[in-house]
Amino acid sequence: MRYALPLSRPGQVIGLLGGSFDPPHAGHTHISREALRRFGLDAVWWLVSPGNPLKAHGPAPLARRLAACRALIDHPRIHVSDLEAQAGTRYTAQTLARLQTACPDRRFVWLMGADNLAQLDRWQDWREIVARVPMGVLARPGQRISARMSKAARIFRAARIPARHSHLLGRADPPTWCFVNVPMLAQSSSAIRARGDWGGMPSG
Repeated sequence: MRYALPLSRPGQVIGLLGGSFDPPHAGHTHISREALRRFGLDAVWWLVSPGNPLKAHGPAPLARRLAACRALIDHPRIHVSDLEAQAGTRYTAQTLARLQTACPDRRFVWLMGADNLAQLDRWQDWREIVARVPMGVLARPGQRISARMSKAARIFRAARIPARHSHLLGRADPPTWCFVNVPMLAQSSSAIRARGDWGGMPSG
């Protein structure tokens, strides 16, 4: 099946930053820029999900979040996609499978904050994610130790490449992951919602 995706070329290395982006904020653009620089990526795609299965409350309408993402981005190599809504996928492993089938001549890297690595073993088919694509993990406030001691980090300890070789991640074969410390912005979507700056139901 063909999907409406950001423009790309065969052979490119594309970082994938998934999430509800409810709302998007400067922290998302910050880690996207850092990922481009640190992991040898040609582009970063924000995969804006219809909803997060791990969260009890639904996010703001998808169209609103997509529009907010596009309004926020000010970088020519960072793009927004509603692939999960197009493909009807609910979980990351499913989304990656569809994307790799649709774009077999691109290389993908899954990007996440250290907080997501800390809970990766709770994700549906999380081992399949690790087996499908390299993973770039960017440190976030308060999550460095818990992430590096997490179940996923311990199980795949041998697949970790040192931060000094992070630029090689995009061309590495999975399972491979790299943990990098980056200048951090202590912003979160939940804090923005809690302040009432976005509207809708405050949730985690």
